[in-house]
Amino acid sequence: MIRTRDPCERGSVSVVVAAAVGMSLVVTMGAADVGRALIARTRAEAVADLAALAAAQELALPSGAEPALIAADYAERNDARLVSCSCDAGTSEAVVQVAVPIHGFLLPLPERDVIGVARAVVDLPA
Repeated sequence: MIRTRDPCERGSVSVVVAAAVGMSLVVTMGAADVGRALIARTRAEAVADLAALAAAQELALPSGAEPALIAADYAERNDARLVSCSCDAGTSEAVVQVAVPIHGFLLPLPERDVIGVARAVVDLPA
């Protein structure tokens, strides 16, 4: 017995393929955005390290500038914003918090900040 195709089922595979392509596109865009967020987190941590070390250097070898201003300058040079700096002159520790902005690359996500925190301690010989 020969089976013939029902004319109503013609093109039904193309609907399934279109749905699969659409779903894979959304998953790929989401994965790209997650990757961008992970890169921004790494950048925020690196900028926080840099700003904390700059503030700690000012604490160790004072030049007369404010350690927080130096940390803010280093953060801004690296496209970040200094959120807080606990690095008062005369102390031996600098704790810096910076924010790196990130927005959706492919998906329409609102702009957010990724926060990086670093601590540098000055250990001068007595």
